[in-house]
Amino acid sequence: MKSAVSMKWDRSLDLLEVHCQGEIGKVIVGGAPEIPGATMLDKMNHINEVDDSLRRFVAFEPRASVAMSVNLLVAPTRPDADAGFIVLQADRAHPMSGSNCIGVVTALLESGRVAMQEPETIVRLDTPAGLIVARAACRDGRCLSVSLDNVPSFAEALDREIETPRWGRIKADIAFGGVYYAIVDVDQIGVEIAPVHARYLAEAGIELKALLAEQVAVKHPELPGIDEIAYVMFRGQEPDGAIRTCTTLKPGRVDRSPCGTGSSANLAILHARGNISVGDRRTSRSIIGGEFIAEAIGVTEVGGRPAVLPRITGRGWIYGREQLRISDEDPFKNGFALSDTWGPQVDRLG
Repeated sequence: MKSAVSMKWDRSLDLLEVHCQGEIGKVIVGGAPEIPGATMLDKMNHINEVDDSLRRFVAFEPRASVAMSVNLLVAPTRPDADAGFIVLQADRAHPMSGSNCIGVVTALLESGRVAMQEPETIVRLDTPAGLIVARAACRDGRCLSVSLDNVPSFAEALDREIETPRWGRIKADIAFGGVYYAIVDVDQIGVEIAPVHARYLAEAGIELKALLAEQVAVKHPELPGIDEIAYVMFRGQEPDGAIRTCTTLKPGRVDRSPCGTGSSANLAILHARGNISVGDRRTSRSIIGGEFIAEAIGVTEVGGRPAVLPRITGRGWIYGREQLRISDEDPFKNGFALSDTWGPQVDRLG
Protein backbone atom coordinates (compact mmCIF):
# COMPACT_ATOMS: atom_id res chain seq x y z
CA MET A 1 0.00 0.00 0.00
CA LYS A 2 1.34 3.42 -0.97
CA SER A 3 1.75 6.00 1.77
CA ALA A 4 -0.62 8.95 1.74
CA VAL A 5 0.57 11.97 -0.22
CA SER A 6 0.29 15.28 1.63
CA MET A 7 -1.74 17.93 -0.14
CA LYS A 8 -0.15 21.29 -0.82
CA TRP A 9 -2.52 23.98 0.41
CA ASP A 10 -1.34 27.56 0.63
CA ARG A 11 -4.04 28.52 3.13
CA SER A 12 -6.40 26.57 5.32
CA LEU A 13 -8.58 26.80 8.41
CA ASP A 14 -8.28 24.29 11.24
CA LEU A 15 -11.45 23.50 13.19
CA LEU A 16 -12.49 21.31 16.07
CA GLU A 17 -15.92 19.76 15.58
CA VAL A 18 -17.97 20.22 18.75
CA HIS A 19 -21.60 19.79 19.73
CA CYS A 20 -23.41 20.88 22.89
CA GLN A 21 -26.49 18.79 23.67
CA GLY A 22 -26.75 18.04 19.94
CA GLU A 23 -26.27 21.62 18.69
CA ILE A 24 -23.18 21.77 16.45
CA GLY A 25 -20.79 24.64 17.21
CA LYS A 26 -17.50 24.09 15.42
CA VAL A 27 -14.49 26.10 16.64
CA ILE A 28 -11.93 27.70 14.31
CA VAL A 29 -8.62 27.15 16.09
CA GLY A 30 -6.14 28.13 13.36
CA GLY A 31 -5.71 29.89 10.04
CA ALA A 32 -8.31 32.65 10.38
CA PRO A 33 -7.41 36.16 9.20
CA GLU A 34 -6.97 38.97 11.70
CA ILE A 35 -10.25 40.80 12.33
CA PRO A 36 -9.83 44.56 12.84
CA GLY A 37 -11.18 46.13 16.01
CA ALA A 38 -10.04 47.32 19.42
CA THR A 39 -12.72 45.29 21.23
CA MET A 40 -14.55 42.07 20.54
CA LEU A 41 -17.69 44.11 19.87
CA ASP A 42 -15.73 46.14 17.28
CA LYS A 43 -14.58 42.91 15.64
CA MET A 44 -18.13 41.54 15.49
CA ASN A 45 -19.42 44.79 14.01
CA HIS A 46 -16.60 44.70 11.43
CA ILE A 47 -17.75 41.24 10.32
CA ASN A 48 -21.38 42.35 10.12
CA GLU A 49 -20.86 45.78 8.58
CA VAL A 50 -17.58 45.73 6.62
CA ASP A 51 -16.32 42.29 5.59
CA ASP A 52 -18.37 39.12 6.07
CA SER A 53 -16.33 36.90 3.73
CA LEU A 54 -15.05 34.62 6.50
CA ARG A 55 -18.55 34.16 7.91
CA ARG A 56 -19.96 33.28 4.51
CA PHE A 57 -17.08 30.90 3.83
CA VAL A 58 -17.62 28.83 6.99
CA ALA A 59 -21.38 29.21 7.56
CA PHE A 60 -22.77 28.48 4.08
CA GLU A 61 -22.75 25.44 1.82
CA PRO A 62 -20.77 23.61 0.55
CA ARG A 63 -18.72 23.73 3.78
CA ALA A 64 -21.62 23.99 6.23
CA SER A 65 -25.14 22.75 6.80
CA VAL A 66 -28.12 24.63 8.17
CA ALA A 67 -28.09 23.05 11.65
CA MET A 68 -24.79 24.42 12.92
CA SER A 69 -22.76 27.43 13.98
CA VAL A 70 -19.05 28.17 13.70
CA ASN A 71 -17.12 29.95 16.44
CA LEU A 72 -14.20 32.17 15.55
CA LEU A 73 -11.54 31.82 18.24
CA VAL A 74 -9.42 34.98 18.55
CA ALA A 75 -6.96 36.51 20.98
CA PRO A 76 -8.71 38.45 23.77
CA THR A 77 -8.86 42.23 23.60
CA ARG A 78 -8.94 42.63 27.39
CA PRO A 79 -6.25 41.61 29.91
CA ASP A 80 -8.60 39.66 32.21
CA ALA A 81 -9.61 37.10 29.53
CA ASP A 82 -7.96 33.84 28.44
CA ALA A 83 -9.46 33.83 24.93
CA GLY A 84 -12.09 35.52 22.82
CA PHE A 85 -14.69 34.23 20.41
CA ILE A 86 -17.42 35.39 18.03
CA VAL A 87 -20.39 33.27 16.95
CA LEU A 88 -20.73 33.01 13.15
CA GLN A 89 -24.11 31.94 11.79
CA ALA A 90 -25.86 31.98 8.44
CA ASP A 91 -27.51 35.37 8.97
CA ARG A 92 -24.72 37.31 10.74
CA ALA A 93 -22.13 37.27 13.52
CA HIS A 94 -23.73 37.21 16.98
CA PRO A 95 -22.38 38.47 20.31
CA MET A 96 -22.99 35.43 22.51
CA SER A 97 -24.43 31.91 22.64
CA GLY A 98 -24.50 29.65 25.66
CA SER A 99 -24.24 26.35 23.79
CA ASN A 100 -21.45 27.71 21.60
CA CYS A 101 -19.65 29.10 24.64
CA ILE A 102 -19.77 25.69 26.33
CA GLY A 103 -18.36 24.18 23.14
CA VAL A 104 -15.56 26.77 22.97
CA VAL A 105 -14.54 26.13 26.59
CA THR A 106 -14.51 22.38 25.95
CA ALA A 107 -12.36 22.88 22.84
CA LEU A 108 -9.91 25.20 24.61
CA LEU A 109 -9.38 22.81 27.50
CA GLU A 110 -9.33 19.44 25.75
CA SER A 111 -6.99 20.74 23.02
CA GLY A 112 -4.59 22.20 25.60
CA ARG A 113 -4.96 25.77 24.41
CA VAL A 114 -5.89 26.68 27.96
CA ALA A 115 -4.21 24.62 30.68
CA MET A 116 -6.61 22.22 32.38
CA GLN A 117 -6.69 22.04 36.15
CA GLU A 118 -8.55 19.25 37.93
CA PRO A 119 -11.14 19.12 39.39
CA GLU A 120 -12.09 22.62 38.13
CA THR A 121 -10.68 25.06 35.62
CA ILE A 122 -11.80 28.67 35.38
CA VAL A 123 -11.79 30.07 31.83
CA ARG A 124 -12.51 33.76 31.14
CA LEU A 125 -13.86 34.54 27.68
CA ASP A 126 -13.94 37.89 25.90
CA THR A 127 -17.17 38.14 23.87
CA PRO A 128 -18.93 41.04 22.11
CA ALA A 129 -21.57 40.85 24.87
CA GLY A 130 -19.00 41.14 27.66
CA LEU A 131 -16.75 38.96 29.83
CA ILE A 132 -17.99 35.40 30.41
CA VAL A 133 -16.52 33.43 33.31
CA ALA A 134 -16.75 29.67 32.83
CA ARG A 135 -16.12 27.00 35.45
CA ALA A 136 -15.33 23.64 33.91
CA ALA A 137 -15.50 20.39 35.85
CA CYS A 138 -12.52 18.33 34.65
CA ARG A 139 -11.29 14.77 35.17
CA ASP A 140 -8.72 12.59 33.37
CA GLY A 141 -8.13 15.23 30.71
CA ARG A 142 -11.81 15.58 29.87
CA CYS A 143 -14.20 18.47 30.32
CA LEU A 144 -17.23 16.94 32.03
CA SER A 145 -19.44 20.04 32.28
CA VAL A 146 -19.22 23.81 31.96
CA SER A 147 -20.97 26.42 34.11
CA LEU A 148 -21.14 29.85 32.47
CA ASP A 149 -21.54 33.03 34.47
CA ASN A 150 -23.35 34.85 31.69
CA VAL A 151 -23.64 38.59 31.16
CA PRO A 152 -26.31 40.51 33.11
CA SER A 153 -29.72 39.66 31.68
CA PHE A 154 -32.81 41.83 31.87
CA ALA A 155 -36.43 41.98 30.80
CA GLU A 156 -37.21 44.68 28.23
CA ALA A 157 -40.98 44.18 28.08
CA LEU A 158 -43.48 41.68 29.48
CA ASP A 159 -46.58 40.52 27.61
CA ARG A 160 -45.85 42.73 24.61
CA GLU A 161 -48.73 42.27 22.16
CA ILE A 162 -47.87 41.43 18.56
CA GLU A 163 -50.32 41.50 15.66
CA THR A 164 -49.98 38.45 13.42
CA PRO A 165 -51.89 37.44 10.28
CA ARG A 166 -51.82 33.74 11.20
CA TRP A 167 -52.44 33.63 14.96
CA GLY A 168 -54.12 36.94 15.63
CA ARG A 169 -52.84 38.95 18.59
CA ILE A 170 -50.24 37.09 20.66
CA LYS A 171 -48.07 38.08 23.60
CA ALA A 172 -44.28 37.95 23.81
CA ASP A 173 -41.80 38.66 26.58
CA ILE A 174 -38.80 40.63 25.31
CA ALA A 175 -35.53 40.11 27.17
CA PHE A 176 -31.75 40.26 26.79
CA GLY A 177 -29.67 37.23 27.74
CA GLY A 178 -26.54 37.91 25.69
CA VAL A 179 -28.66 38.73 22.64
CA TYR A 180 -32.27 39.91 22.50
CA TYR A 181 -35.06 37.33 22.56
CA ALA A 182 -38.78 37.34 22.08
CA ILE A 183 -40.10 34.49 24.23
CA VAL A 184 -43.52 33.19 23.28
CA ASP A 185 -45.63 30.65 25.15
CA VAL A 186 -45.99 27.92 22.56
CA ASP A 187 -49.69 27.23 23.17
CA GLN A 188 -50.42 30.56 21.46
CA ILE A 189 -49.49 29.02 18.10
CA GLY A 190 -51.40 25.80 18.69
CA VAL A 191 -48.67 23.15 18.97
CA GLU A 192 -46.37 21.57 21.54
CA ILE A 193 -42.58 21.66 21.54
CA ALA A 194 -41.83 18.24 20.09
CA PRO A 195 -39.61 16.91 17.28
CA VAL A 196 -42.65 16.22 15.08
CA HIS A 197 -43.44 19.95 15.09
CA ALA A 198 -39.86 21.17 14.41
CA ARG A 199 -40.59 22.45 10.88
CA TYR A 200 -43.76 24.26 11.96
CA LEU A 201 -41.98 25.84 14.94
CA ALA A 202 -39.04 26.91 12.78
CA GLU A 203 -41.23 28.59 10.19
CA ALA A 204 -43.42 30.18 12.87
CA GLY A 205 -40.37 31.58 14.65
CA ILE A 206 -38.96 33.16 11.51
CA GLU A 207 -42.37 34.60 10.62
CA LEU A 208 -42.67 36.11 14.10
CA LYS A 209 -39.13 37.47 13.96
CA ALA A 210 -40.01 39.42 10.82
CA LEU A 211 -43.18 40.78 12.44
CA LEU A 212 -41.28 41.74 15.59
CA ALA A 213 -38.76 43.67 13.50
CA GLU A 214 -41.67 45.81 12.25
CA GLN A 215 -43.44 46.25 15.59
CA VAL A 216 -40.83 46.18 18.39
CA ALA A 217 -37.64 48.24 18.65
CA VAL A 218 -34.80 47.25 21.00
CA LYS A 219 -31.42 48.80 21.72
CA HIS A 220 -29.00 47.68 24.37
CA PRO A 221 -28.30 50.63 26.71
CA GLU A 222 -24.55 49.94 26.88
CA LEU A 223 -23.53 47.87 23.82
CA PRO A 224 -23.68 49.70 20.46
CA GLY A 225 -24.74 47.52 17.54
CA ILE A 226 -26.88 45.13 19.61
CA ASP A 227 -30.20 46.49 18.43
CA GLU A 228 -32.33 43.67 17.07
CA ILE A 229 -34.37 40.77 18.38
CA ALA A 230 -32.04 38.00 17.28
CA TYR A 231 -34.23 35.01 18.04
CA VAL A 232 -37.75 33.91 18.86
CA MET A 233 -37.83 31.25 21.57
CA PHE A 234 -40.97 29.23 22.20
CA ARG A 235 -41.59 28.22 25.80
CA GLY A 236 -43.58 25.40 27.35
CA GLN A 237 -44.01 23.90 30.81
CA GLU A 238 -43.09 20.29 31.62
CA PRO A 239 -44.93 18.17 34.20
CA ASP A 240 -41.77 17.95 36.34
CA GLY A 241 -41.39 21.74 36.45
CA ALA A 242 -38.76 22.00 33.71
CA ILE A 243 -39.10 24.69 31.05
CA ARG A 244 -39.34 23.32 27.52
CA THR A 245 -37.46 25.56 25.09
CA CYS A 246 -37.34 25.87 21.33
CA THR A 247 -35.22 28.68 19.95
CA THR A 248 -35.70 29.38 16.24
CA LEU A 249 -32.89 30.61 14.04
CA LYS A 250 -32.56 32.00 10.55
CA PRO A 251 -33.05 30.87 7.89
CA GLY A 252 -35.60 28.46 9.39
CA ARG A 253 -34.47 25.87 11.89
CA VAL A 254 -34.66 25.08 15.60
CA ASP A 255 -31.87 25.00 18.16
CA ARG A 256 -31.03 21.44 19.13
CA SER A 257 -29.78 22.59 22.54
CA PRO A 258 -31.81 24.12 25.40
CA CYS A 259 -30.20 27.49 24.46
CA GLY A 260 -28.04 29.18 27.08
CA THR A 261 -28.69 32.82 26.21
CA GLY A 262 -32.39 32.09 25.77
CA SER A 263 -32.47 30.36 29.15
CA SER A 264 -30.72 33.44 30.62
CA ALA A 265 -33.31 35.73 29.03
CA ASN A 266 -36.11 33.58 30.43
CA LEU A 267 -34.47 33.65 33.86
CA ALA A 268 -34.57 37.46 33.66
CA ILE A 269 -38.28 37.30 32.80
CA LEU A 270 -39.00 34.98 35.74
CA HIS A 271 -37.11 37.37 38.02
CA ALA A 272 -38.94 40.41 36.66
CA ARG A 273 -42.26 38.66 37.39
CA GLY A 274 -41.16 37.83 40.92
CA ASN A 275 -41.23 34.08 40.24
CA ILE A 276 -37.59 33.41 41.22
CA SER A 277 -35.07 34.76 43.71
CA VAL A 278 -31.28 34.64 43.91
CA GLY A 279 -30.21 31.02 44.35
CA ASP A 280 -33.20 29.54 42.52
CA ARG A 281 -32.63 27.10 39.65
CA ARG A 282 -34.67 26.03 36.66
CA THR A 283 -34.08 23.19 34.21
CA SER A 284 -34.27 24.12 30.53
CA ARG A 285 -35.09 21.14 28.29
CA SER A 286 -34.64 21.22 24.52
CA ILE A 287 -36.85 19.89 21.75
CA ILE A 288 -34.76 16.66 21.72
CA GLY A 289 -34.56 16.36 25.52
CA GLY A 290 -31.13 17.86 26.26
CA GLU A 291 -30.87 19.85 29.47
CA PHE A 292 -29.19 22.96 30.88
CA ILE A 293 -29.47 24.19 34.45
CA ALA A 294 -30.17 27.93 34.73
CA GLU A 295 -29.46 29.52 38.11
CA ALA A 296 -29.86 33.11 39.34
CA ILE A 297 -26.62 33.84 41.20
CA GLY A 298 -27.11 37.57 41.78
CA VAL A 299 -28.80 40.80 40.75
CA THR A 300 -27.49 44.04 39.30
CA GLU A 301 -28.57 46.85 36.97
CA VAL A 302 -27.97 47.50 33.28
CA GLY A 303 -28.61 51.05 32.13
CA GLY A 304 -30.81 51.60 35.18
CA ARG A 305 -32.83 48.43 34.54
CA PRO A 306 -33.01 45.59 37.09
CA ALA A 307 -31.01 42.60 35.83
CA VAL A 308 -30.25 39.08 36.97
CA LEU A 309 -26.85 37.35 36.87
CA PRO A 310 -27.41 33.93 35.26
CA ARG A 311 -25.30 30.78 35.55
CA ILE A 312 -25.88 28.18 32.82
CA THR A 313 -24.53 24.63 33.18
CA GLY A 314 -24.27 22.06 30.40
CA ARG A 315 -21.83 19.82 28.53
CA GLY A 316 -20.02 19.97 25.20
CA TRP A 317 -18.48 17.13 23.21
CA ILE A 318 -15.59 17.18 20.69
CA TYR A 319 -16.41 14.66 17.99
CA GLY A 320 -13.77 15.36 15.33
CA ARG A 321 -11.34 17.61 13.52
CA GLU A 322 -11.69 19.42 10.22
CA GLN A 323 -9.45 21.33 7.83
CA LEU A 324 -10.90 23.68 5.22
CA ARG A 325 -8.91 24.74 2.20
CA ILE A 326 -8.95 28.46 1.36
CA SER A 327 -8.40 29.20 -2.33
CA ASP A 328 -9.35 32.03 -4.65
CA GLU A 329 -9.97 29.37 -7.30
CA ASP A 330 -12.78 27.79 -5.27
CA PRO A 331 -15.92 28.34 -7.40
CA PHE A 332 -18.02 28.75 -4.24
CA LYS A 333 -15.66 30.55 -1.90
CA ASN A 334 -18.51 32.91 -0.89
CA GLY A 335 -20.84 30.00 -0.18
CA PHE A 336 -24.43 29.53 -1.18
CA ALA A 337 -27.76 28.56 0.37
CA LEU A 338 -30.79 26.83 -1.16
CA SER A 339 -34.31 26.71 0.21
CA ASP A 340 -34.56 22.89 0.03
CA THR A 341 -32.47 22.69 3.20
CA TRP A 342 -32.13 26.29 4.40
CA GLY A 343 -35.85 26.99 4.40
CA PRO A 344 -38.23 29.37 2.59
CA GLN A 345 -36.62 32.47 4.14
CA VAL A 346 -33.28 31.77 2.43
CA ASP A 347 -33.51 35.02 0.45
CA ARG A 348 -33.34 36.99 3.73
CA LEU A 349 -29.95 35.66 4.78
CA GLY A 350 -27.25 38.24 5.45
